[in-house]
Order: sequence, then C-alpha cells, then structure tokens
Amino acid sequence: MAQIEIGRLLRAGTTGFIAGCRFNQLEAPAFGALVRAPLGAGYQVYGLIYDIHIDDDGLVRQLVTAENVSEEVMRDNRERRIVPVELSVLAVGYEQDGKVYHLLPPRPPLSLDVIYLCDDKDLVRFTSAGRFGYFRHVLRSQDVPVGEVLAAHIQQAGTAHGKESGKSALPRAEAWKEDATQELINFIKG
Repeated sequence: MAQIEIGRLLRAGTTGFIAGCRFNQLEAPAFGALVRAPLGAGYQVYGLIYDIHIDDDGLVRQLVTAENVSEEVMRDNRERRIVPVELSVLAVGYEQDGKVYHLLPPRPPLSLDVIYLCDDKDLVRFTSAGRFGYFRHVLRSQDVPVGEVLAAHIQQAGTAHGKESGKSALPRAEAWKEDATQELINFIKG
C-alpha cells in the first residue's frame, strides 16, 4: 500500500502533537486512526488521532451568514482555498531500529515533519508488538475522549488484523478485538 501523507507537524511534545493539513487531505485520516511521523535514522513516532478540528476564517464567517451560497462557491472554498484543519494526535509509541515500543517517544517529531496514516500492515505490526501497553497512554490522558478513541481504534485495528489474516480473517479480527477488550478491562481494574 502506498504511503498516505495526511499533513505536516505544527507543534509537538513527548505526549502528543498537532498536525495541519489541507481540507482535500482530510479524506484519509479518521478519528482513532494510527498515524506515524518518520524522523529518519530508523526512528518514528506513532500516535492516535483524538480530535479533528476545522478552524474558520473571515471568508467562512461571511459565507455562513450569506443567503443562497452557490454550490460552486462552496466547492471553491473547500477545494481551492487553504482551509485550516488541525489533527490532534496522542503519542502512543515509537519505533527505533525496527523494534516497536509502546512507550512515550524519547523525542517528539519536529515542526513541518510529514505525518502519514498507518496502513493495515503498519497497524497490525504496531498493535501486535507487546501486550497492548499503549492503552495506558490513552487511559491516562486528560483531554482525550478516551472511550470513543479506544472504540474507534479497536474497530479499525480489528479490521486490519482481519485483512492481514487472509482466509481466517473474521476469527482473527474477532480474537484480536476480544484480547484488546480484555486487556482494557485489566488496565481499568488494576
């Protein structure tokens, strides 16, 4: 699968980052999706999208209050103008020299680094490394809609596990979802 660039980094810390993208790039990322920021030298940071924020600007404010805005003007505003879109990402792990860790990254990505959507293979590889250790980063987050992010992520990851399993797709996807849910219960209890 080809790499899907979804934006560039605006600001970052070790616990998360904000990426900016154009409106026409917005088709690829989804709430709860796993993304990655490759930083070179065998190092990349992984995160889960927990918010997609579309800011307004002066023209949008005028169009909202105008009557009978044509479809052409709407399309022009969405496709040709630069509509500011921000993706908030919670850091959940990193990769160093081919090994995936479910720990906070030693250093965050830098401004203007490219952010990519993880494909099914990346998603399965990340979620299969360790025993769901990255869940603790989500569960401890203060400003993240924890339940919704985890539900969306588990659904997407389960689908990816099913696709990567070939003929045994459904049983493998369901087994992964059950394991993830059980591990969440253990994290919450403990």
